Amino acid sequence: MENYPNWLNRRIYPFNTNFLDLPMGKMHYVDEGQGETIVMLHGNPDWSFSFRKLIRELHSDFRCIAPDHIGFGLSDKPADWSYLPQDHAKNFEMLVTALNLKNITLVVNDWGGPIGLSYALRHPEQVKRLVILNTWMWPVNSDWLFQGFSRLMGSALGKWLAIHQDFFVRVVVRTAIGDRKKFSPGIFTHYRKPLEHPQDRKGSWMFSKHLIESSQWLKSLWAQRDKIKDKPAFVFWGLKDLGFREKELKVWENLLTQKKIFRLKRVGHFPQEERGHRLALELKNWML
Repeated sequence: MENYPNWLNRRIYPFNTNFLDLPMGKMHYVDEGQGETIVMLHGNPDWSFSFRKLIRELHSDFRCIAPDHIGFGLSDKPADWSYLPQDHAKNFEMLVTALNLKNITLVVNDWGGPIGLSYALRHPEQVKRLVILNTWMWPVNSDWLFQGFSRLMGSALGKWLAIHQDFFVRVVVRTAIGDRKKFSPGIFTHYRKPLEHPQDRKGSWMFSKHLIESSQWLKSLWAQRDKIKDKPAFVFWGLKDLGFREKELKVWENLLTQKKIFRLKRVGHFPQEERGHRLALELKNWML
């Protein structure tokens, strides 16, 4: 099925569209190439577009799959769905099951971490490797930064900012990029357009308030961490990220036993966007 919005630049995002019918709506996903499977999971407020450089450079050697969570990208944005992180995780598991994916290399960023890694914890035999890009998998309710941010976004003011002022795309994305000079207006358009209308921003708002509200779910994931600690892991970490800092990187360093770590001094929250070409090269050398 091919159904491209007119704002989508097909030269930089030249992939076929695919959709999985879920109970709450259609989930869009990219499925390009053949070979060993790499699955890439985005967070808030981006979509599979942020992985375009990886997909373009890896699909000649691997099968590259990148879904858009419900409420993001080219997926449906239902007004009456829960948008709870654990329900996104159920959607992801339905996608993996529908596509019959095995021996996955799982690439996760931001909320893609808990969502994707919850699958790895439930089905460790299906996940061959982990690629960690500025993300987490544990409760952060004791951290002042996450506590304050989530409390703000869970308030009436936070909801108004997220829903009616497009706060996450217009402010958070711009702030999260390590070098904004390299983030052109054309690229920024592809982050803004999927959430152009207020009624489409519920998913983005819910992710922000659930940094704290989903602490029990995150605690349940972290309690099972030994199931994935020995997986071969590739950590590609932007050190200019204001949210996921050296502090969070050290948690991964202490957990993972078979790890290769890249620290990127001039990169922010979205390493796949900011250093996608280098990430693709390093991943290919690591996997082949």
